[in-house]
Amino acid sequence: MAEDSTGLHVLIITGLSGAGKTQTINCLEDLGYYCVDNMPPALLRKFIELSMQSEGKIDKVALVIDIRGGDFFKNLSQSLKELAENHLAYEILFLEASDEVLVRRFKESRRRHPLAPGGRLLDAIKMERSILQELRGQANVILDTSNTSPRELKEKVTELYSESVTGNFAINVVSFGYKMGIPLDCDIMMDVRFLPNPFYDPVMQKMTGENEEVISFVLDSDITKSFLKSFLELLKFLIPHYIHEGKTNLAIAIGCTGGQHRSVVLANYIGQHLKEWEYNVIIRHRDMAKYMVGE
Repeated sequence: MAEDSTGLHVLIITGLSGAGKTQTINCLEDLGYYCVDNMPPALLRKFIELSMQSEGKIDKVALVIDIRGGDFFKNLSQSLKELAENHLAYEILFLEASDEVLVRRFKESRRRHPLAPGGRLLDAIKMERSILQELRGQANVILDTSNTSPRELKEKVTELYSESVTGNFAINVVSFGYKMGIPLDCDIMMDVRFLPNPFYDPVMQKMTGENEEVISFVLDSDITKSFLKSFLELLKFLIPHYIHEGKTNLAIAIGCTGGQHRSVVLANYIGQHLKEWEYNVIIRHRDMAKYMVGE
């Protein structure tokens, strides 16, 4: 649910401490959202009703509700149930990151985890993850920020919520290398390691999927041609159904061994076709920079 009959867009931001909620709320404020940080769940319904009475002066609100609320946070499930019973629409954005990344962020910022006033940080992170598991399952969008810089997070949030309010559908196509770890915030993941690998050609070994030699090598393969024909047909079938179900964005991850050759070529090719189908598309190569000369 993204918008009710009054045109009010309600976005609830939650997730793990240290996953980027503050950066997200700052970005949404720049996008024109009326933002409230650390909203007590008991006030949720009243706040939405007041916003609906603003005669259009407030048409989109972003509310951060998380574990910092302490005992108040326990009322969130009941508050969300009341919204549904009163036909008040809302959308949930859930942010998360790996335990290792969260530990590093807390140590770098020297901030205290809300659940670890005197205990071990890692235990607090795992406890919070367990507490939020049910809420995570209700989320409309889940963003894993483990490998996301503040700038990239801002771009993702902007892409999601500057467009979703106007009813546009955004597609993120990302290439990655399996040996670097899989992206956790994707909807469709395609393993293209079955395609011929340019890495074994000494001439192309140090190139990337944005070099013409590599592009030709990958795309000229009969296996690649057959795959792309089938995969694009599948996307042509799936995407309208995702839109019909109210999904505002789709993340497609294309993976090869290192994220250097095949996945880059395929992500660019697929992304370009989706643009030709007049979708709003962002193409990102997560691991390619690791192989670029001078990087």
